[in-house]
Amino acid sequence: MQENKKINYIEFSAPDQNTLNRTTEFYTKVFGWNYKYWGDEYADTSDSGVSSGFNATVDQKNSAPLIVLYTENLEATKAEIAATGVEITVDIFSFPGGRRFHFKDPAGNELGVWSDH
Repeated sequence: MQENKKINYIEFSAPDQNTLNRTTEFYTKVFGWNYKYWGDEYADTSDSGVSSGFNATVDQKNSAPLIVLYTENLEATKAEIAATGVEITVDIFSFPGGRRFHFKDPAGNELGVWSDH
């Protein structure tokens, strides 16, 4: 069960598909995490405590891990965030399993918010 407005996911970047594969192999070998691949450029696991994934798509590379929060109402949460004046860096987009958007908090940290609705 997802908890509304709580940290739910951490997304790490991988510079390319080869690195993504080597990285998931590393975590599988050392920590026993099993990954599901969503095409060639994305893999995720729920075996890492807080669910996590690796993103090797060109347009989604971040220099720091992307912390992702869950919300029951994506549009309402986006409106609440936008009303504070912080920057929405990536508008709502769909992915297998849900939709999300990104924002920068007042300290400049980029975070994502997702929903399965």
